[in-house]
Amino acid sequence: MTKTYVIDGAEVTGLESFWRVIGEAVNGTGGYFGRNLDAFADCLSGGFGTPDDGDFVIEWRDHELSRRALGRDETVRQLRLRLERGHPLNRAAIQAELDEAEAGRGATVFDWLAQIIEERVPGGLRLR
Repeated sequence: MTKTYVIDGAEVTGLESFWRVIGEAVNGTGGYFGRNLDAFADCLSGGFGTPDDGDFVIEWRDHELSRRALGRDETVRQLRLRLERGHPLNRAAIQAELDEAEAGRGATVFDWLAQIIEERVPGGLRLR
């Protein structure tokens, strides 16, 4: 039987709050389900925190609120953080992505998350 994990899009105000919301949706209060994009992808595909049943969907309610909160401004913010923390050999690529985001082009944080879900759990994302 497919388990449905519900994200309340109104509670997602940035990427940090997304980690809390998805963690609690899947694993209860204080639950973990990734704290960065790689860990999130791992949790979706068998890593630590993956639901035991393996048969699940993520229902993202009020996703348009999250789409706005995880939009261009949040994308620029996250890329600036990545640029500060990134390995020197990766900085040129991160800077190029940041330049695109600042110009209003390219994928947003919301897009990154939705893409990871779709890649790791095909058909496993319901936007409501």
